[in-house]
Amino acid sequence: RFHGEGYQEGYAEGRHAGMAEGRRLGALHGARIGSEIGCYLGFALTWHCLLQKCTDEKNSKKIRALDSLIGMIQKFPHEDPTYDKLQEDLEKIRGKVKQVCSMLNIQPDFRIGPERSSLTF
Repeated sequence: RFHGEGYQEGYAEGRHAGMAEGRRLGALHGARIGSEIGCYLGFALTWHCLLQKCTDEKNSKKIRALDSLIGMIQKFPHEDPTYDKLQEDLEKIRGKVKQVCSMLNIQPDFRIGPERSSLTF
């Protein structure tokens, strides 16, 4: 009897603690992804504005790549945590960022740490 009661109490307590920890970790991970996506969008919009002044063919390819990246970010389901392909779409965005950075001849370095997140070039 005591074994059964102890098991039930331990199970209920563990379930409650697990839910709280899961929420905390989910919020932290979501904030990291949001910060990363936000940095990418700011980066893309800034470069798009800078390149619009030049109209040569080389810059038009860069602008098209930036337009594609901006479109991918805008379609990203940032409000739906149950989206099946969230990680897949995030990897596609990361790949497009790498492509754009290569076209712009810059080295991105996106870091997320406990103290802050940043995107440097």
